[in-house]
Amino acid sequence: MSGTVSGPVSGLADVAAARPRVRPLRWLAGAVLLVLAAQLGWFLVSNPRFEWPVVAEYLLDPNILAGLGVSLLLTVIAMTLGGGLGVLLAAGRLSGFKPVAWACGGYVAFFRGIPPLVQLIFWFNLGYLLPRISLGIPFGPTFASWPTNTVIGSLTAALLGLTLHEAAYMAEIVRAGILAVDGGQRDAARAMGFTARQSFVKVVLLQAMRVIIPPTGSQFISLLKGTSLVSVIAMADLLYSVQVIYNRTYQIVPLLIVACAWYLAVVTVLSLGQRRLERHFGRGRR
Repeated sequence: MSGTVSGPVSGLADVAAARPRVRPLRWLAGAVLLVLAAQLGWFLVSNPRFEWPVVAEYLLDPNILAGLGVSLLLTVIAMTLGGGLGVLLAAGRLSGFKPVAWACGGYVAFFRGIPPLVQLIFWFNLGYLLPRISLGIPFGPTFASWPTNTVIGSLTAALLGLTLHEAAYMAEIVRAGILAVDGGQRDAARAMGFTARQSFVKVVLLQAMRVIIPPTGSQFISLLKGTSLVSVIAMADLLYSVQVIYNRTYQIVPLLIVACAWYLAVVTVLSLGQRRLERHFGRGRR
């Protein structure tokens, strides 16, 4: 037999002496991105038509802050009502009673298929189709009635359109989360003496939150941006408040920048909150 080899085995690389491989395409892509970022920054700073002093003047304008408050209020109310209705619709779609499952499926298909802008305009003009809203027994006597245009104003139409639209999407999100929970969990809960409702709420729905939270957060953010659509029915949200001002001053671009700045600020805060919720509900999995 030959003698003992004291050095590195012939033909094998010495890891200690290895150096990172040069990747010229990465360096090139980084340089291109740096140049584009510098060009964008110069464009934002050097173009006087952005009118940054006007942006700073109107950023904290009381009318714009009031419009922002309306947008946030619409988002919270529509998301709360739509989320609650979405849970009921998801439970209905998973129900073994076929008429309920078909009705809930038809609702989801209908309201997901119609753009929210069309829904808002329809609800705002419901008085044309139904001049009066009545309260009474179906096909029987009427106890009270009111003019539709009095009952359904801009706020009511906005809440109806956004809530019904949001409920259809939340129903699919909740249904996907429920289907992700193993069916044995429900059986185990029933074996422990839980009722069907308790099994659904306290066992299945809580475990489904891990799957429900991420798309729900994205849907909440999407709803906030979607509230800008209510400006077409003269609802004084953030975008409508900005439009009222620039229709008077003709400073369109800087005021749109104000709206974008507030939308970005709120979405950033909501995104941070979404991450915290995801970490909270994901503790069991980790």
